[in-house]
Amino acid sequence: MKQVELANPDAGLDGIKVHDVAPPPEPQAGEIMVNLKASSLNFHDYGVASGAMAPEAGRILMSDGAGVIAAVGEGVTEFAKGDEVVSLFFPDWQAGPARLSDFSRTPGDGLDGYAREYVTVPASWFTKAPKGWSAAQSATITTAGLTAWRALVVESQLKAGDTVLLLGTGGVSIYALQIAKAMGARVAITSSSDDKLEHAKKLGADFTVNYKSDDKWGETVEAWSQGGVDHVVEVGGPATLSHSINACRVGGNIVLIGVLTGLGGEVPTALMMRKQIKLTGIIVGSRLHQQDFVKALETLKIEPVIDKSFQLNELADAFRYEESGQHFGKIVVEY
Repeated sequence: MKQVELANPDAGLDGIKVHDVAPPPEPQAGEIMVNLKASSLNFHDYGVASGAMAPEAGRILMSDGAGVIAAVGEGVTEFAKGDEVVSLFFPDWQAGPARLSDFSRTPGDGLDGYAREYVTVPASWFTKAPKGWSAAQSATITTAGLTAWRALVVESQLKAGDTVLLLGTGGVSIYALQIAKAMGARVAITSSSDDKLEHAKKLGADFTVNYKSDDKWGETVEAWSQGGVDHVVEVGGPATLSHSINACRVGGNIVLIGVLTGLGGEVPTALMMRKQIKLTGIIVGSRLHQQDFVKALETLKIEPVIDKSFQLNELADAFRYEESGQHFGKIVVEY
């Protein structure tokens, strides 16, 4: 079978290599073998693949994996051969409060990931995929989709009539746009591209703002929402957080899910205090969160926005496309 490894982390994306290897062993008690069909790219995956997160040489890439169960081990009752499934970002976090603060047990980072055609793992490392979804669609759930779901539904307790601010048009933000609109919220979204903002409008965005041409976009969103939005899904970090605080209402809620603009910087703590804003940092979610999300996807009739698809042996090219920032929604690789 084929699998894709980061053979030389010092070489960045040029260090990604495709290898032909023996298939994994048959599943033992409590395990499943999955014939993987697709994965999707995330900023975290890029951090590993580019060598920025100091991965081990030879690490099999990709945290997202979707496919079909090829075999089940003794005692597995939740799944059967032929079931369509999708992986977990934190396979050890089954339910309950978060207890993880690093990626040491995340596939594609601390553990070998899903850039391969077959994998044998504990059954608890996967959930069922939404009925009727392709593997490429299901592969977008693991990281981007579940992060958006947890940010809006689990942490923010989103309800119809709420106002939401989303930053950019990457995978998490576009998933969050779809979830928020399906649940009856009003949504503002930012981008540096007017073309992408027009695309966001077609998906239901109620208000758009180009942060390149409006250097006070937080105040602009605050004015649009007549006093500030209820919720912000904050993907930028230090360079955007002050704007998000300006955009948020008194007593509002900001969920920090990314640091695209860096790992540290100034935060207007006095303004955040005066506005009595709740700031919550999250990383993806648990298996129970994912199971709830899959049920919701089937009910809400949401389908992920896939910008472009690559083949498994084109994974390095897929990352270069992600690096370019041209995408709207998700980039996937199919096997």
